[in-house]
Amino acid sequence: MPNEIDSEDPLAKGSDPLPDAGSVSDAASIHPLAAEQYLQEAGVELAKLEGRVMVRYAGTVDVDGLRVPYDLVPADGILAKASKWRNMGPDKRLLLVNERVHSAAIQKLHAQVGQFVLRLNSEARHYGIDAMQFLHALSAKDSAVPFDQVFARIGHRLEHALERQQEARHAERTRESINLAEYPESFELARRLPRRLIAVLGPTNSGKTHEAMEALANAKTGVYLAPLRLLALENYERLAAVERDGEPLKVSLVTGEERRLVEGATHVSSTVEMLDTNTRVDVAVIDEIQMLGDRDRGAAWTAAVCGAPATVVYLVGAPEARKAVEALARRLDCPLEIRLLKRKAPLTMEASAVRKLRNLRRGDAVIAFSRRDVLMWRDMITEIGLSVSTVYGNLSPEVRRAQAARFRDGSADIVVATDAIAMGLNLPIQRVVLTTAIKYNGIEEEELSAALTKQIAGRAGRFGVHEEGFVAGYDEHTHFVVRSLLQEKVPPVPPLGFSVAPTLEHLNRIAAVTGEQSLSKLLQRFEHNIDVPDGFFTPRITEDQSERALWLDTLPLSLADKFTLSLVPISSRIAHLHEAWQRWARALARGQASSLPALEQSDHRRNLQEVEDDCKLFSAYAWLSFRCPEYFPQGEEAQQRARAASELIDRMLQSQNAGLRRRSGKRVA
Repeated sequence: MPNEIDSEDPLAKGSDPLPDAGSVSDAASIHPLAAEQYLQEAGVELAKLEGRVMVRYAGTVDVDGLRVPYDLVPADGILAKASKWRNMGPDKRLLLVNERVHSAAIQKLHAQVGQFVLRLNSEARHYGIDAMQFLHALSAKDSAVPFDQVFARIGHRLEHALERQQEARHAERTRESINLAEYPESFELARRLPRRLIAVLGPTNSGKTHEAMEALANAKTGVYLAPLRLLALENYERLAAVERDGEPLKVSLVTGEERRLVEGATHVSSTVEMLDTNTRVDVAVIDEIQMLGDRDRGAAWTAAVCGAPATVVYLVGAPEARKAVEALARRLDCPLEIRLLKRKAPLTMEASAVRKLRNLRRGDAVIAFSRRDVLMWRDMITEIGLSVSTVYGNLSPEVRRAQAARFRDGSADIVVATDAIAMGLNLPIQRVVLTTAIKYNGIEEEELSAALTKQIAGRAGRFGVHEEGFVAGYDEHTHFVVRSLLQEKVPPVPPLGFSVAPTLEHLNRIAAVTGEQSLSKLLQRFEHNIDVPDGFFTPRITEDQSERALWLDTLPLSLADKFTLSLVPISSRIAHLHEAWQRWARALARGQASSLPALEQSDHRRNLQEVEDDCKLFSAYAWLSFRCPEYFPQGEEAQQRARAASELIDRMLQSQNAGLRRRSGKRVA
C-alpha cells in the first residue's frame, strides 16, 4: 500500500503559522529550554523513546465518514540519540527543531494521514472489514518509527486479515464441496447393487484365504484384491490353473506396474489400489482386511469395501478387524455374515532361546528387520554349511517367489527374511526364529506390535506339511519379549475413522470453489477443511505425497500431472531413484518424453543393491507408462527390463550363497 501522497491533497488542513524562532546567532541570549518552548507553542510533542529523541505530530482527520486521531513521528522527526541530545547546546537544539518543525511539515503529514485513511478504508470496506480496528494504531505512542513504517504495518495487518478472511471463506467452500459422510455414494455401481458381505476372519494358517478363493473360483465372474503385487501374482496363477468345463479359467492380472489382459477374462487378480469400480462381478475377495487400520494404505481398503461392485464381497483377514467390518456393514446398509476360523495346526513357543547358529535346523525361518541384517544372517548361516533363501522388501515379487520356491522344494535349508514373509508367502516353515523384537518404523526403532509378531510367528507349522509350528527368539531377551507379545491381546481395528485418500476429482472440486491450483495447498484443504460430520470417515494424506507436492508445485505442471507424479511408487529415500523421479517430472513439465537409461553391458560390474534399485526404477517407469503413455512410451520395455533385473538378482543371490558355502567347506548333519 503506497505510503506517500501529494502534499497539496485537498484533505490537508491549514494551521496558523508557527511562532518565529528568532535569531540564533547570539547563543548567549538563547534560553536553555528555548527548543522545548518553541515546540510547546507549536503544539508539537517532544518525546524520548527507545534511546532516541523525536517530535510527534498529533491531530485528527475526518475522512470518508471516519474520525481518526493520529500521533505520529514525521519522516524527519527523529532528532538525535538521547545522549547526543543531552550534550547538544540550546542554540543547536533550537536550530534543529526550527529546521524540522514548521507549518508545511505539519500540513503535509496531516494530508498523508488523510489519504492513507481514505485508501485503507476503501479497501477494507470492499471486503466488509471495519477499518477502525487497524487505524487505531495511528494514535499509539509505543513506537519510535516514522509514520511511513506505521502505515506499512497497518497495511500488512489488513493484508493478513484479508488472507484470514479468504482462508475462512475457502475453508467454508471446501466444506460445502465435499462431505465425507457421503463417501460411499461416490461409488455409484456398488451402491446400486444388492451387496452382501462375508467376513472370513482367523489367524494365520486357519484356511481363511483358501475358503474365499474357492468361492471366487466357482463364481461366474470375480475379482481378487491383494495387498501386494506378490499376492496378486500368486492368485492370478492360482485362478488361471482352475478348469471349468474342461477349459482353464480366463484370468487377467492388473497391478500398478503390470497388465496381463486376457480377452474375454471372467476373473481379475489385482492389487487393492487398482480396483475397477465400474465393472460388475459376482464375487470380490478383499484380502488382509485388517489393513483398514493402516495409516498409510488403509484408504485403499476403505475404498474397496465401499466400492467393490460385487453382489458378494468376501472380507478376509485377522480377527481384530471384526468390529471395523461390522461398523462398515452397518454404515453401508449391507447384510454381513461373519465366519470365525481357528488355526489348523497348533503353534508352540519353544522352551528356550536358540542361542547359537548350530542350533538352527532345516525348515527354520530366521527373521530380521532390514535388508542389511537379512544378508548378514544369510552369510553367517551359509558359513556353517546350511543353504539359504532370502526374502526382503526391496526384492521384486518375482525374486521373492523364486527364493521362496527354493525353500519350498528343499533346495534351501533355511529362509532368512524380513517381516515381508508375514504377508503373501505360503512356505513350509516348521519354526520361526526372531533375531530381534525391535524394528525401525521409518522414524525410530520400536518394539514389535503384538499383531505383527503373531502374523510372523503364525507362518510356522503350515497345515498339511507340519503337524505343529514352533516359535523362538534367537537370544534370551528376544525370546522373552516374543513370548510376552504372543500372549498379548491384539487391539481391534477402530470401528470409525476409516481413512479416505483424495482423488483427482476431490482436488478438482476444491480447486473449482477456491481457485487454488497448488497441489500442496489442495491436499492440505482436503485433509483439514472438508466436511467430516461424524468422524466415521477421515481424510488422510501420506507424508510422501505431501512432501512431493511441495516440490512439484515449483514446476509448470497441470494439477492432474502433479497428482499422478505424487503417487509414483518409487522411494524418495534412495537418491538414485529420487533423482530419476525428479528428471521425469521436469521432462513432463517441458512436454518432453522420458526414456529409459541405456542398457548396462556388463552385469558383473554391478552390485546387488544397484540391480535392486534398477528393478524399482523400471517398475516405476512402467507404472507411469500406463498413466502417461505419451511421455513414458517405453512401458513394455520397462516391464521386460524389470523382469530381467529380477532374474539377475535371483542369480546373484544364488551365486553369493553358493560362494559362501564353498568357502566354508562345512556341512550340517
